[in-house]
Amino acid sequence: MIPIAKPLLGEEEAEAAREAVLSGWVSQGPQVAAFEADFAAIVGARHACAVSNCTTALHLALLAVGVGPGDEVITVSHSFIAGANSIRQCGAVPVFVDIDADTFNIDPKAIADAATDRTRAIMVVHQMGMPCDMAAVLNVARDLGVPVIEDAACGIGSEILFDGAWRKIGRPMGDIVCFSFHPRKVLTTGEGGMLTTESDAYDANFRLWRQHGMSVSDRARHSSATVIFEDYPVRGYNYRMTDIQAAVGRQQLRRLSHVIARRRALAERYRAALRGMNGVTPPHEPDWARSNWQSYCVWLAEDLDQVSVMQAMLNAGIATRRGIMNMHQEEAQADVPRPHALTRSEAARDHCVLLPLYVQMTNAEQDEVISALDAAIQTSRVRRAG
Repeated sequence: MIPIAKPLLGEEEAEAAREAVLSGWVSQGPQVAAFEADFAAIVGARHACAVSNCTTALHLALLAVGVGPGDEVITVSHSFIAGANSIRQCGAVPVFVDIDADTFNIDPKAIADAATDRTRAIMVVHQMGMPCDMAAVLNVARDLGVPVIEDAACGIGSEILFDGAWRKIGRPMGDIVCFSFHPRKVLTTGEGGMLTTESDAYDANFRLWRQHGMSVSDRARHSSATVIFEDYPVRGYNYRMTDIQAAVGRQQLRRLSHVIARRRALAERYRAALRGMNGVTPPHEPDWARSNWQSYCVWLAEDLDQVSVMQAMLNAGIATRRGIMNMHQEEAQADVPRPHALTRSEAARDHCVLLPLYVQMTNAEQDEVISALDAAIQTSRVRRAG
């Protein structure tokens, strides 16, 4: 079986985790602090704050910019359901707008039409690692006077041409950037997340809230030569990352440049092979974007049945996934008002297929995927014609 994805973990990560376990400090501690410093340096952010996962990162980001009960947050439906869940955890309402079909990201032209006097924030998603058109998004956000949160769950290692220079996703263009380290992501700690920001105040709040609102961190108490009693001035959460996870993450960061280079090479091989294949359109990378290709998502022709193509590939021993989910089509978010058309989002879910892509993939395995996709397309057309 050729899997859809495979985390790249080796002896270095195993040894790092072992050392953290044997150190006796396994919860949030010195390894978390070092991981934060390493991460901030790589992406070029002033602050990086590690948390338990990207969903908790999104929750804290929304709280930091002031989202609360009755507010509205403009975002896409075409993303993992954690986005809407985090908005609703604040008592706010997600306002779903459509995507650009080429990049699978938010359509900046749809944002202004969705704004009301209750709009408190815009949450964009760098979907599958492809950067959003942040210049266009920020122009709208400035006109509206609202902050921008970047959901970069899939975005580590991607780059964008912004203000005339290439910069890493994670150096905030908006107000706060949120990352995931789930095993499907380019960098993994098993579970885990990170927030980056240029704001000292936001970062201070993240660090307070992630540890129950505790005024003094564990590291500060344990390193103090005098007795310290912490207090709890605000309500907080248990959103901490462990030192075991952070130790693994530090090793993952050392692999990052190699990982991105290989993923981009595999994506280019896909593009070259698929651009002439009848029935499939490879994804588009704008001139101002360099994707990490966290996922490789292709459009199927309208005369093809998505499920039959995927089943034929599964029968050939190749795992695929359908296009990215839409939150508004899930029962958990069925009560969210939908005043705006989401036709491109719905088409992407139902007419796109994610192909396998991972660093350990050989050229021979990729050629097998390409051949299986071509055969599956032909099989689907024969069945429809019959």
